[in-house]
Amino acid sequence: MGQSIEALEILAEHFGKMEGVGRKSAARMAYAVLDMTDEEAQAFADAILNAKAKIHRCPICQNLTDLDICPICSDQNRDQSTICVVAEPKTVNAFERVREYRGVYHVLGGLISPIAGITPDDLKLKELVQRVADGHVSEVIVATNPTIEGETTARYLAKLLKPFDVKVSRLAYGVPVGSDLELTDEVTLTRAIQGRQIVEE
Repeated sequence: MGQSIEALEILAEHFGKMEGVGRKSAARMAYAVLDMTDEEAQAFADAILNAKAKIHRCPICQNLTDLDICPICSDQNRDQSTICVVAEPKTVNAFERVREYRGVYHVLGGLISPIAGITPDDLKLKELVQRVADGHVSEVIVATNPTIEGETTARYLAKLLKPFDVKVSRLAYGVPVGSDLELTDEVTLTRAIQGRQIVEE
C-alpha cells in the first residue's frame, strides 16, 4: 500500500478477504473508512455487527433472513410445489428481480467441488431431500451456474431425487458457460426459467 501503516494494512487485508475485492479495491475501501467521521465509522461497524447478529438461515429454504421464516417461504401466494435450487443466497435475489418465477427456493450453500474439497455432505442437501420427501413438491429446478461444479451438482441432485415422484429440471442456458447467474441480465434469466429442461443422470 506504499506507506507501511500497520492498522491500515490490516484493515485492507480484511476488505481483501471479501469475494470479488482485489488488492487495489481493498486499499481504496480502507482509505475510505479513514475519511469517515467517528460517528460514520461507528455506524459502519455497528451495521456489520448487527447484520451478523440478526441474519441467519431460514430453517426451510436455507436462504438468509432476519425473520423466523423468510418472506418467500411464508408467502402463501407462492407455488410451494416448485423448488428452485441455487448455490448461494445472492442468486435468489437475481431471480426475484426478474419477477418471472413464483415458486420457492432452496439454497445449497455452495457447489460440489472435489478440487476445493467441497463434498455433498458440506451442502444443505438433507434439508432439500426432507422437503421433497414430504410429498408436496412436483418439480425441482436446478439453477446452478453452467460450470463443471454446477453440472456436477445438478447431476448429483438428479440421482439423489430419483427415488421420489418429482420432476428434476435444469435451466435452459442462453447464459454463457462459465458465467455467474447473479450477474446475468433479466431477459436471459427469464428465458432460462421458461426453457428449463429435464436433468439427465
